[in-house]
Amino acid sequence: MYCSRALGRGEAAVLDDGSLRFLEELSNAPGPAGYEREAMKVIKRRLDGLADMRTDRLGSLIYSRRGTDDGPVVLLPGHIDEIGFSIGSIDPDGFLSFNPLGYWWEQSLIGQRVKVLTRGGELRGVITTAFPFARESRPDKPLSMDGMCIDIGASSREEATAMGVRVGDAAVPDSRFFTVTRPRIRDGAQDGERTIAFGKALDNRIGAFLSAELVRHLAESGMKHPNVIAGAATVQEEIAAQGAMTVSHLVRPDVAIALDVDISGDVPGSSSKVAPTRMGEGVSITTWDPRMVPNQALKELCIDICERNDIPYQLSHARATTDAAVIHSSRFGVPSIVVGPSIRHMHSHVAVADLQDIDDTLRFLIELSMALDRDTVDSLTSIDGLRCGR
Repeated sequence: MYCSRALGRGEAAVLDDGSLRFLEELSNAPGPAGYEREAMKVIKRRLDGLADMRTDRLGSLIYSRRGTDDGPVVLLPGHIDEIGFSIGSIDPDGFLSFNPLGYWWEQSLIGQRVKVLTRGGELRGVITTAFPFARESRPDKPLSMDGMCIDIGASSREEATAMGVRVGDAAVPDSRFFTVTRPRIRDGAQDGERTIAFGKALDNRIGAFLSAELVRHLAESGMKHPNVIAGAATVQEEIAAQGAMTVSHLVRPDVAIALDVDISGDVPGSSSKVAPTRMGEGVSITTWDPRMVPNQALKELCIDICERNDIPYQLSHARATTDAAVIHSSRFGVPSIVVGPSIRHMHSHVAVADLQDIDDTLRFLIELSMALDRDTVDSLTSIDGLRCGR
């Protein structure tokens, strides 16, 4: 049972128990890059009757809410694919080799449970390798994926095939979503409580969740936003942002706010130079990544909205890239930026997020959606009054 009062800082929470059940369902749904349909169904059910929904031919889902007919189109993509695996072969003893769908830190894999997604249903298994005492010589360095396999309990290729496994089937972490509520301590004294979420695929089901919840909130509240809000659950971001490319061509946005999680630098061994943001400290606003420098006027607008509305934020210098890198250079250019909460342990079987950060980000998006009228969006790229010649 969730309690929205446990979010923390004392502001009126936007998230409610229904929102958090939605996040749990999204996290638990299987959906690695290229196999996102089950996760997409969760979004579609949540927004049924609340948004104009359509898909592109790569499989991304777009859900729009029209405020004013002549307003700018604001694209808010959050990629829904998770990292996973693709079955590469079945050996004579029934063990499955696999290739990555997205980046994995290989040291985190051995002993982890997985679900193999076959045409007949899910099969449970475990990632493993030969025990050191069973080897002629013990490994003197960490193993790569080439030295690992998935054990589904089969003892022959024929048994594995009879269980329904085929080359090209996907596999995902076998990890269930849960939350814990803990005291928040500031300056030596308790300052409310915080609810912390643990689950797979929080990179980036949180982003897809935020875009869907924004559209839901606008629909149910009847807020008159001066634009067209186009949320999107994009596919295949983990393998070169494929879905963002097709969505941007279909939606034809005037401005884009990519919703993606940031790396929390509060884990032991992390460097604040590399990962400057922390879980529990509000909205992360990305100021640079290897493939995109955000629109500077849009960045300042985001900061101003946070400061005017007492929404905590932190500035990030990211080492990875997102859907925004593709969108901002699509067609004749789209002013873009990346925002979202910082989470721990991304690209692993279990990530950790602070629900207050998610709520802060949603509050920020609501305020931003009210600020992005035609004049404001045009001003993001104007030079002494000269505007884009669309």
